[in-house]
Amino acid sequence: MNAIVNQSGLSARSWKGELRATLSLAWPLILANLTMQLIQATDVVLLGWLGARELAAAALALSLSFGMILFALGVLTASSPMIASALGARSNAVRDVRRTFRQAAWAAILMTVPTLIVLWNAEPVILAFGQDPELAKLAGWFLRGYMWVIPSWMLFQVMRNFVSALERPGWVLVISATGIPLNAIVSWALIFGHLGLPRLGLIGGGIGSSIVWFAMAVALAVVILTDRQFRRFHLFGRFWRPDWPRFRQVFRLGGPIGLTMGFEGAVFSAAAYLMGLFGAPSVAAHQIALQIAATTFMVPLALGQATTVRVGLAYGRGDRAAIGLAGWTSFGLSTVFMSLMATLMFIFPHELITLFLADTPENATVIALGVSFLRIAALFQIVDGWQVVGAGMLRGLHDTRVPMVFALVGYWAIGLGVGIALAFAMEWRGVGIWTGLAAGLGVVAVLMIRRCSRRDRLGLLPAGA
Repeated sequence: MNAIVNQSGLSARSWKGELRATLSLAWPLILANLTMQLIQATDVVLLGWLGARELAAAALALSLSFGMILFALGVLTASSPMIASALGARSNAVRDVRRTFRQAAWAAILMTVPTLIVLWNAEPVILAFGQDPELAKLAGWFLRGYMWVIPSWMLFQVMRNFVSALERPGWVLVISATGIPLNAIVSWALIFGHLGLPRLGLIGGGIGSSIVWFAMAVALAVVILTDRQFRRFHLFGRFWRPDWPRFRQVFRLGGPIGLTMGFEGAVFSAAAYLMGLFGAPSVAAHQIALQIAATTFMVPLALGQATTVRVGLAYGRGDRAAIGLAGWTSFGLSTVFMSLMATLMFIFPHELITLFLADTPENATVIALGVSFLRIAALFQIVDGWQVVGAGMLRGLHDTRVPMVFALVGYWAIGLGVGIALAFAMEWRGVGIWTGLAAGLGVVAVLMIRRCSRRDRLGLLPAGA
């Protein structure tokens, strides 16, 4: 552990060293994020084979869970800078890391309960948003199978934060990469009735994902229990013992992070339900375009996660120069990557949409809408990367409350407000909703960058040299 900390401190002294250190930490996280996103993308493709209506129902179902899942992920994300800061400070690091891990796992279990209650009663909730009754019924049926992803997924995230903070995310990559073909096979068999399994249709996709995420969580737990570097922390020993001060600290730091991420996720969920007012083709097109945008987002998200760890280590050491190097290195990497993705989306939107939905006459409306949405997504790629890397840098500094306000104002007051005005008052319909989302992301990105650049003046840096 000390070797890791010392190496981080030396490499943070130069841009070249920081670039090497950031990429070394980020690339397994990038691949792990992409592989986890591809698990859901596989479900979207398979459900698209059932038809556009089934895909629209699944989109409403996933949108209902999206905001709650992102809120939980944000709360659990607090464990990453807390563990990184403990490793950077070195004093009592093993005990401090163990305390944070256990109470983050407690938080995951606590947040699972209300999430499952809401998803079990999904059909009346979706109907309350004015959606088509048939789509609401299909969405509720899908969630009866998919909802059991939640407990395994949450515990997986806590374990992932631990191994990432120790700068060994390779195991997450290996397990996630194995999950892609496993999910494709299990979900395909359960949806369409292959390999001797019953044909379950829509709910089969949900059950398949639940089985795969449970297997992935168990696999990562086994790694933590058997790997020599991980097992010395004894993370699962006396798991039942409460640690209320640390439990409150997880929510005190993670609560604003959760609200920040939840505001972003919920605004995309709200967009899906607004799309439902324009019909099933708009919902299906929205889900496909969002799936593509979410996939590219995994790279800057991983850079933000790496930035949180790198900044957290520097923060624990009181190294101001290393904090700046870590943050701006990730900003540069994110800008380059998202510029390439924006170009790809703008030039080849039709080809990307038809990866998820067959190019047939009955799907022509969905494809045309998806192309228009994806071209707007191309416009906000760069700022989407900026806002998540900026948030990652601020989390490493344990600054979470003001970014939460930025998210509330940017995503909801501006993003959703502009989207509704353009969609209904200007009659831009779905294009208006996506234009509003782009505006909201742009505002949040500017606010995050400004706060990062003024970190010293705002008193966010440690007092040490």
